[in-house]
Amino acid sequence: MLAEVALNCTAIQIRRLFAIVLTTCFPARAQILWEIHKDSMTDDILHQHRIRCHDPTITFSDEMYNEALIAIEDLCIVIANLPLSNFGMNSPNRTASDLMNTEMNRGLQYSTVEMAAIVARNVPLMNEEQRTIYDRIMLAVSAGQGGFFFLDAPGGTGKTFVISLILAEIRSNNGIALAVASSGIAATLLDGGRTAHSVFKLPLNIQNNPDAVCNIKKQSSMATVLKRCKIIIWDECTMAHKHSLEALNRILKDIKNSDKLFGGTLLVLSGDFRQTLPVIPRSTYADEINACLKSSPLWRNVEKLQLKINMRVQMLQDPSAETFSKQLLDIGDGKVAIDETGYVKLPTDFCTIADSQDTLIEQIFPDVHTQYRNHEWLAERAILAAKNVDVDNFNLKIQNVVARELGII
Repeated sequence: MLAEVALNCTAIQIRRLFAIVLTTCFPARAQILWEIHKDSMTDDILHQHRIRCHDPTITFSDEMYNEALIAIEDLCIVIANLPLSNFGMNSPNRTASDLMNTEMNRGLQYSTVEMAAIVARNVPLMNEEQRTIYDRIMLAVSAGQGGFFFLDAPGGTGKTFVISLILAEIRSNNGIALAVASSGIAATLLDGGRTAHSVFKLPLNIQNNPDAVCNIKKQSSMATVLKRCKIIIWDECTMAHKHSLEALNRILKDIKNSDKLFGGTLLVLSGDFRQTLPVIPRSTYADEINACLKSSPLWRNVEKLQLKINMRVQMLQDPSAETFSKQLLDIGDGKVAIDETGYVKLPTDFCTIADSQDTLIEQIFPDVHTQYRNHEWLAERAILAAKNVDVDNFNLKIQNVVARELGII
């Protein structure tokens, strides 16, 4: 693949592809791949040296290869927060300032003009509830005294919209704002978002370690970023174990030499406790509740903010969507009756029961044999299942319907 790309792409593009291959495929012979293709990945650096020295006879050198490796490692750190040594490759020679600059550059990589334009364009679109929360958090940022907030936001209330504008406002003033999330999918929704485990170097066995600490050295580049950042926003925090929050509190106090909560850092948690709580293997309900952030002694210090207006429902202008949204909130708030088995009893109008998989497919994907090319139509519907085997089965059945229409089977 790299050999084919080398025929048509620039060295920068080849390095970017190589970094993606490393961080997503973890090839067993990464060092050999580098040795085979290092010339094509260093070609632009050689060209720059020839121009700088006015000497077209200059050839590849170890210093040039090292410069290319540094560029590749920087990409790997941006993508997966992992150095080349994690992929079985030799680490490039760096100075301490190089290592420091990598994390700092990531925090300061945003165009202040673009960020300011995002703020100017979108802040007027906020509803009153969103604007109140935005102003409250920005007031805390301006005060510079830290703070601990939890933004309670059910789906559709504009949580990501508000968070994104807070991040953009800080970055428009050349400040560092860290955006993390408890899952990779949630992290992709935030500009510059990464997983909390990746950023804070949390132990993998955090649930079994009440005294866990983040693996961040006090003199490291990440420690410098944590010292200088104006805010940390942790989305989908309700999935996090309480030990994660407590470990973050310890490391921030240590890094900033402060006894204040989180070392005086402004921390904004966001999520919805009606959704997924921490996943504890072979646990009881009591174990999950005990692992929840609300069970941490730190929680008593939190200032709660709340988004209630469901903007998604308002945009749809569909009474049935509004009813469904209210029913979901009632279930999450414990307002729905529980039967003798201890389970929630759903209202009769909550959903339509399908007596077979074929019936469900017909309900969700009617006329799929004629609509399968309509991407907008497909994007409006989905079947969710708890197990991958069921997902595969549904997909196969739907594909067979299309295949029969095309005369393939």
